[in-house]
Amino acid sequence: MATALQEKPKVTEAEWEARQQLAACYRVFAMLGWDEMIYNHITLKVPGEDSAFLINPFGLHFSEVKASNLVKIDIDGNKLDDNPYPVNLAGFVQHSLFHRHLEDAHCIMHTHTTAGMAVASLEGGLQPVNFYACNFIGQIAYHDFEGVTVRSEEGERLIANLGDKRVMFLRNHGILAMGRTLPEAFLKHWSLQRACEIQMATLSMGKPLMVPPEVIAVHQRDLSKVQIPGGAGAADFAAMVRLVDRIDRSWRE
Repeated sequence: MATALQEKPKVTEAEWEARQQLAACYRVFAMLGWDEMIYNHITLKVPGEDSAFLINPFGLHFSEVKASNLVKIDIDGNKLDDNPYPVNLAGFVQHSLFHRHLEDAHCIMHTHTTAGMAVASLEGGLQPVNFYACNFIGQIAYHDFEGVTVRSEEGERLIANLGDKRVMFLRNHGILAMGRTLPEAFLKHWSLQRACEIQMATLSMGKPLMVPPEVIAVHQRDLSKVQIPGGAGAADFAAMVRLVDRIDRSWRE
C-alpha cells in the first residue's frame, strides 16, 4: 500500500521527475559498488525552488532509496516534507554550502570509493597517466582534510579552494563532483572514478608514463568537440538506469 510520501499529487510533476532521477542515481551507484554502507550523499535541487534540495534518508542503503523516501530540505537544514527519516549532518553541511553559493551546482555527488579515497590520499593527487585522467588535469580542486565535515566554519575554505572548478578531491577523504544536471555530474564522477582506478593499477606496476602537457591540451580541446545526444552524461546515465531496471524497479515508487 502506498504511503503518504508516495502520493504524487503532494509534489509537482517536476519535483516527482527529479525524485525519480535522483533515486535512480542512488541505485546506479549501488549497482556500481560506489555505496558506503549508509553513508555518502548525492543531492539534487528541486526544480523551481532554489532553496530546496533532495537528499538520501540517513539510515538507508543506496539500494533502498526510492523517489518517495528522499528527504526534501532547505539550505538551512529544515525539512520541507513529513519524511520520518533524519538527514546525515555531514551531508547537509557540505552540500547545502555548495547549493547555497553556486548557482550551477544543481547536483552534487560525494563518495568514499576505494580508488577515489586512495588518489585523494596520494601526494600529487591525480596524475596524467591515462585517458580519463587527462580529461581532468587542470580542472580539479583540492581541499585539505579537516575531519568529518560537520562544522559550518569550514565552508569558507571549501568554497575558496573550489574556486571555479566543479570537481574536487577532499584530501584523505574522497571525491566531490558537481554538475548543472544530474547526468552531467554522473559523467564527471564516473570518468574521475575510472581515472582513479586506472591510476591505482598503473602505479602498482611500476613507473607510469606521464602524458605531456601539450598532448593534454589537445586531448581536452578535442573532447570539447564531441557532441553528446541529450547533453553531457544524458545517454550514459540513461544506459545505467536501464541496467538498474533489470535488477529492481522499486526506485520509481
